[in-house]
Amino acid sequence: MRKFVAAKHKHTLMHYGYIKIATAIPNLTVANCGYNIERIEVMMRQAENQDAQIVCFPELCITAYTCGDLFHQQALIEEAETALHNLLDKTQNLDIISIVGMPVKSRDRLFNCGIVIQKGKILAVVPKTHLPNYHEFYEKRWFTSSLHALDENIILAGQKVPFGTQLLIGTTTFRFGIEICEDLWVTIPPSSLHTLSGAHLIFNLSASNETIGKNEYIKSLIAQQSARCISGYVYVSSGFGESTQDVVFAGKSIFAENGKIITESERFLIDEQLTISEIDIDLLKNERQMNSSFTQDGFSLFDSTPKYRLIDCEILSSKAFHLTRPYSPTPFIPAGPVLDARCEEILAIQITGLVQRINHTKLTKAVIGISGGLDSTLALLVTTLAFDKLSIPRENIIGVTMPGFGTTSRTLNNAKQLMKSLQCSIREIDITEASLLHFKDLDHNPEIHDVTYENTQARERTQLLMDIANKENGLVIGTGDLSELALGWCTYNGDHMSMYAVNSGVPKTLVKYLVQWAANHKMNQNSALTLKDILNTPVSPELLPKNEQDDITQKTEEIIGPYELHDFFLYYMIRYGFRPNKIRFLATQAFHNKYSAADIQKWLTLFINRFFSQQFKRSCMPDGPKVGTINLSPRGDWRMPSDADKTLWMEIDR
Repeated sequence: MRKFVAAKHKHTLMHYGYIKIATAIPNLTVANCGYNIERIEVMMRQAENQDAQIVCFPELCITAYTCGDLFHQQALIEEAETALHNLLDKTQNLDIISIVGMPVKSRDRLFNCGIVIQKGKILAVVPKTHLPNYHEFYEKRWFTSSLHALDENIILAGQKVPFGTQLLIGTTTFRFGIEICEDLWVTIPPSSLHTLSGAHLIFNLSASNETIGKNEYIKSLIAQQSARCISGYVYVSSGFGESTQDVVFAGKSIFAENGKIITESERFLIDEQLTISEIDIDLLKNERQMNSSFTQDGFSLFDSTPKYRLIDCEILSSKAFHLTRPYSPTPFIPAGPVLDARCEEILAIQITGLVQRINHTKLTKAVIGISGGLDSTLALLVTTLAFDKLSIPRENIIGVTMPGFGTTSRTLNNAKQLMKSLQCSIREIDITEASLLHFKDLDHNPEIHDVTYENTQARERTQLLMDIANKENGLVIGTGDLSELALGWCTYNGDHMSMYAVNSGVPKTLVKYLVQWAANHKMNQNSALTLKDILNTPVSPELLPKNEQDDITQKTEEIIGPYELHDFFLYYMIRYGFRPNKIRFLATQAFHNKYSAADIQKWLTLFINRFFSQQFKRSCMPDGPKVGTINLSPRGDWRMPSDADKTLWMEIDR
């Protein structure tokens, strides 16, 4: 077995695919361009000092957005260009890419533009396309839409620069595009075309005033657009210093990535704000690669494919190693009140899947092995609720508890008490004698507690369940979960097999939350009390003998590692296709207060080993409902050869 190669040096965030972004909301003075660029320069330097590679400012920040008819004053427009020239001179020594807003005149037309600058040079000028002219907005009074631009290049601050909306800036591996405020609100935002043409990240320079409920609506627009475009989306809006004659600007920054808001700033501050976070470009690229609908006929709605110009620039190599954005150690479990709704929805999916299978087979009995553990408990709850939905008597559910060498009084009593409280039919079949007879047939010493000792019991239990189902004309309901399938922590042709596996799409870390939710919302008091004790029972297959104190000795997580780590590894390996070194890096960020780097590497090694070696079990797993974005069914989401080589994944620093 090849070992992980120890890291010889720390990588930068760019090695892991991140771009560090800053948004800056300076305090402005309306129509005082000199003062405004002083504040912009200060915040540019602050952003670079904090290792940001790109910093974006609000719409028209050099003049301020609320100048009104002063935009028709020649003095203001000329002063804005002079101020830009001064800003370029003062920041020639800065590597950071900065995006600022100002009015730009071209062919006697005035455009509301985003200006991309770096090292004293203007890289691109992007004019606004959609000009709001309703309610409090009068932009068509002052500005012209980019649709009426006549030039592809203009002279600005003494430099000849690219001009237009179809400009993508970046390197050969990363590109970003720009849209301005109202551009996001229209039916087909420019960013849709930007991303179809190769932009991974969109910056929106905005000056959106506050009204009741508007902030939540803007967040939903940003999240949805980043999801549709499978992109990063960084939004920054004007704050303190804009005129409050008729409206108020609260100043806000919002960072989104593929449909999720990852960072946002506080609103209504009177101080300047610099907000920094990272966008995972690797994640976006992999998601686009897997999503075959992203570019398929992407331009079919348009008369012709827009021709974009690619503007090359240097991306400052961030020296930072620590992420500023948080990563949850439990990616399968949403935080906050949404968890209740998620649990309800998952149970509904599981129940509906089983209801359809029962309708199709015309079988009205179910057989489940009940161990007193979490997985079999969840399967029993799902089956009970499915039978209720079909108005089938619960007594048609045959719960079978099969104590063996490792079964403790606690788990056995919990199994029987749960079945009793749910009014299921209860059967108890001790497998000890049958297992000893099988050992005798195999000429196996029962004092040798090896894989034969364990798997004999698992297969004996499955055989009983299958035969009872045949006799009773019922379905064997599988209890194994998604995490066990990933690790192959199941006995081939033992608990690996069933007639419908209701838990096969549920990761282990989520199982207990589903059981807890069912206990609180769907069960009677007696059932809820038993469920609470089951929730506090250590995870174990109970295949090794218990100790003299009648306690569990075989604790799964002591053998194969913490399930919370394995679920974390599973999520980022399968959902986003991340390299092992990036998964390790993210795990050290998410679990920095709980597991050492050595422990994370140890369990990641085990995870990869088992994931590759145990694919043969997943290749013939029974039917079961998909409930989340990750599923390992060979008929659905995961098609992997059982003899694939793991060498590449074991080179962690590759």
